[in-house]
Amino acid sequence: MTTFFFYGTLRYRPMLELLSGGTGGAECRNAELPGYRVLRSVEGDLPILVEDQAAKAVGTSWTLSLDAQERLDAYELPFGYTRRTVTILVEGEPAQAEVYFPPESLKVGEEDWSFEGWLRHSLPLPMRRAAEIAAHEPPLVGQALQQQGPMIDHRAAASLRARAAPTSLRHRAAPEDFELRRIRPPAGSFFRFEGLEVDHRRFDGSRAAGLPREVMVGADAALVLPYDERRDRVLLVEQFRSGPARRGDPQPWILEPVAGLVDAGETPEEAGRREAQEEAGLEIDTLIPMFTGYASPGNATDHFYAYLAPCDLPDDHATSGGLESEQEDLKLHLLSFDQAMALLDSGEANAVPLISMLLWLDRWRAGRR
Repeated sequence: MTTFFFYGTLRYRPMLELLSGGTGGAECRNAELPGYRVLRSVEGDLPILVEDQAAKAVGTSWTLSLDAQERLDAYELPFGYTRRTVTILVEGEPAQAEVYFPPESLKVGEEDWSFEGWLRHSLPLPMRRAAEIAAHEPPLVGQALQQQGPMIDHRAAASLRARAAPTSLRHRAAPEDFELRRIRPPAGSFFRFEGLEVDHRRFDGSRAAGLPREVMVGADAALVLPYDERRDRVLLVEQFRSGPARRGDPQPWILEPVAGLVDAGETPEEAGRREAQEEAGLEIDTLIPMFTGYASPGNATDHFYAYLAPCDLPDDHATSGGLESEQEDLKLHLLSFDQAMALLDSGEANAVPLISMLLWLDRWRAGRR
């Protein structure tokens, strides 16, 4: 058994139990760590333990099993945290305990981190993140956890953005109208594929039960169509896509809008502006919402936020873009509106998001004229 002192998010018992595999009836006791203070990170709402001889870091003390220690090590250490033995005060009495110290790479702010504030404002995202990590089979450890961390955050944030769209025509669902059960561990290191059993209410009032389904659990994406109204031209992105190649398409270089995943802690609008700069070298001031929706609701969670981006597209605009760090190899095309619409008629524009966005632009443009 090992005694731990938790000063940050692991003070929240449900999260500790998820990540440690359970506390096994261990007693939680209030504790302090003299000579330290917990400050808030510059980015995000992360607790950072720093030395301060005039302070005491407030937290909790737990005595946990070796299995729990190994699980917590597997969660903390890949992200640069180090476990050290310190002397804490448990109800005023000194005791030895293990503490996870944060990596030096985290940027420290000047204000104290608030556990109560984190519970009020930031809890849902890390809890969903912890739930996916805890459910992974085999357990995610070491480099695999570090590599998959960003996409785990993407999926957690996407689930929090899920909102019910209007139901003026379709069935208004109640919580008991459907149930999902995972029947095998998720697979995949970037996107995830889950095997599920689905129960749902049928339109005649009966119940469909035990339906086998497979779902690709992706992330939300922001799609941006740059449009120069004065020159009446658009910018399209061309790149190699593995989906068409795997299908057997002999022409797997695809024309698309500017697009990218919405990072955790980022709004879709912020993601759209960031992607416009990264992929096309454009600084976008205004984004006009087009539509939001599911890309392939029968088998994927992917949800798109589509925007029109009024901007200046001169003749000498860059012809390539993307980030080398993400292995992006993008060719940029400036096309007149008529040329772009002709791609719909010829079938050369064969990515449904681009087709939808060009049709939306056609209607918007007609209203403007």
